[in-house]
Amino acid sequence: MMRRVRNHGSKARRFVHGVKLPFIEPGKPVQNCYIESFNGRFRDECLNEHWFTSLDDAMTIIAACREDYNNVREHGSLGGMTPNEYRRAVESPENASRFPPFPQHPLQSPQLGT
Repeated sequence: MMRRVRNHGSKARRFVHGVKLPFIEPGKPVQNCYIESFNGRFRDECLNEHWFTSLDDAMTIIAACREDYNNVREHGSLGGMTPNEYRRAVESPENASRFPPFPQHPLQSPQLGT
């Protein structure tokens, strides 16, 4: 039986050279509790509720779940607004000082040019 050997040297090299990885390390879901919370809700409210008969069926149902989550359902953490209502409120110049900015996803930052 082969035993897997962990390489801790690469983690030390990343630390020394200041390299930051923009993903969650395996086995450490609390590094991004927001996405873990969303994944749990998505699993409970969409994936566990539907039986997909094909890829097209899955894509249609998931799109409907996404539409409901972003445009219909009010979120308590957003002051009773939907995510799209909150985004419009934040991005309007007259309300910009009243709302905290949306966090920038590391893979969509201006520094990466995407």
